[in-house]
Amino acid sequence: MDEKPELYITDLKPWLHLLDEGHSATGYVIEGEDKVCVIDTMCGYSDIMSYIRSFTDKPVIVINTHGHGDHILGNVYFDEAYMNSKDLELADLFINSPEFVSICDEHGFKMPPFKPVKEGDVFDLGGKTLEVYELPGHTQGGIVLLLKEERILFAGDSINHHLWMMLDGCTPLSEYISNLDRLMFLEDKADFILHGHSRGFDDISLIRCLRKGVEEILEGKTEDDEPYEYFGGTARQHHFDLLEGKKYSQEGNSVICYNP
Repeated sequence: MDEKPELYITDLKPWLHLLDEGHSATGYVIEGEDKVCVIDTMCGYSDIMSYIRSFTDKPVIVINTHGHGDHILGNVYFDEAYMNSKDLELADLFINSPEFVSICDEHGFKMPPFKPVKEGDVFDLGGKTLEVYELPGHTQGGIVLLLKEERILFAGDSINHHLWMMLDGCTPLSEYISNLDRLMFLEDKADFILHGHSRGFDDISLIRCLRKGVEEILEGKTEDDEPYEYFGGTARQHHFDLLEGKKYSQEGNSVICYNP
């Protein structure tokens, strides 16, 4: 891709690598005994496949947590990718954008087909198992992935410190909090969260803190909320508190962006 941003690579574990593409998007590479899994391929500037081939020749699978361009466009370096079919229409908006089509034509890139993934699916990497759970909210087809043996929840943009809920295609906050409640049992199955714009581990309590923030908005406790300017106009941002004594990758600026 043109104007390639720097790719920052952090080895969180010997088998777990965080890829930060210019501080705009984050992907993850998990190496099992038999297979490698890529969770989100970022904006397409970084050839993740070449990076993987620098240390292993194991088969590679790609899972996209949702259909936004900053999580799927790097799929051009792979032969196929898994994504919840509820986000196919959303993904097409980015894949068929004139700018991306022009870049693909110029560089000979081609987006691979999506294979469907849904709640209940399991990916066995060899000694490391990823379980799929659906979490509609940020998008209709958002999923989170539990790395069962290591107690890590990969949350995409569905759970993070800067949750965007003001975009077309986001669910109402009332539906999102119900979807969170359905998955709160994951607190007992994971110790850490890695989300789609993270630079390190967050304590699993982030999910409970985020839920409390959504609840405050629904209860009308928004008198201190501030305007939030983004490419689509002006929304509102509601700050939510983190738990004292817990370790988070980001401190002091956790917000939910929403339309009043």
